[in-house]
Amino acid sequence: MFGLRITRPQPALSIGNVGQLAVDLLISSSRARRVAYLDEPSVLPCAGNDAFGPDAVGDLALALEAYESTSHKLGFIQQRSPVTTGMMVSFAKNVADFINSIGKNHIVIISSLDSGKRRVIDASSDMQVYYLSSCNEDGSDPEYEKLGWKKLEDYDPSQKRWNCLASLVEGGGLSEDLDDDTDEMTINDYYASLPFAALFSACKAKGLKVSCVLCYCSEGDNMPESFQLAEAICKLLGHGPEKFHGNGSNGWIVPLSWKSVYGPPPDMSIF
Repeated sequence: MFGLRITRPQPALSIGNVGQLAVDLLISSSRARRVAYLDEPSVLPCAGNDAFGPDAVGDLALALEAYESTSHKLGFIQQRSPVTTGMMVSFAKNVADFINSIGKNHIVIISSLDSGKRRVIDASSDMQVYYLSSCNEDGSDPEYEKLGWKKLEDYDPSQKRWNCLASLVEGGGLSEDLDDDTDEMTINDYYASLPFAALFSACKAKGLKVSCVLCYCSEGDNMPESFQLAEAICKLLGHGPEKFHGNGSNGWIVPLSWKSVYGPPPDMSIF
C-alpha cells in the first residue's frame, strides 16, 4: 500500500496547531484513505471520533495515522498529540527511518511558528510563507524563492543548537533534552528547539529530500492560516485546490471535526 514514490507532508505539533489543521484539510479534500495506524511509543495516546466524516460514525481517530490519496499521488502522516518530553529526537529518528523504509522521494514538514518570536514584523495583510530545504546546506532553495517564499532567516546549521541536533540524529551521545539551558537561549536556539527542526534534521541525516513549510501565527482561531498553508502545499506540489471539487471555498472540503474545534454551541436557554 506504500509502494508509490510520492510526497508525504508531515505535520509537527506547534503553536495554534496550524500544521494539523492544514493536513486535515489536505486529507479531507484529496479524499485520502487511512491506510495505517502508526504505533510510536513516544507519542502520547489519544482517541476521538471520525475526523473527516461526512458523518460521525464512531470510526476512531488515533494519535498517529497514515493516509494516502492514490489519485493525487499524495501521502500524509497526521500527528494529533505531542511527543513525550525528552523523546523528540528519538521520535524524529523513528519517523525518518519509517519514511526511508517505504521509499518516499520528498518529505514536506508543515509547522507554525510563534509570531511573538519574529524579529521583523511583516506589515502586509497576506501571510508570509517561510521554508527550509535540504537542497542546499544553508537551507535555501531557488525553486521556493520563485514561489515568493522566504527562507527562515534564523536557520544556521553551524550554530551550536543546530549542530547539537545534527549530532543527536546521527547517533551522537549528547543529551536529548535541548531545553537545559533555556535561560541562555537565543532567537536561533528557539527555532532549533521546535519539533519541525528535529524532524528536518533527522530526515536530512538519512539523505532524504526534505522541506519545511512554515508560517507565523498566534494562538486562537487559526483556520485562515491553515487554509493558506494548505494552499502553499498545493502550490508546491502542483495540485490546485480547485481540483478537489469540494464544498468549501476554492474547492476545499472542510473536515467534519472542524465543526467542534471550539466545542458545541452554547445552550441558548441560558440567555
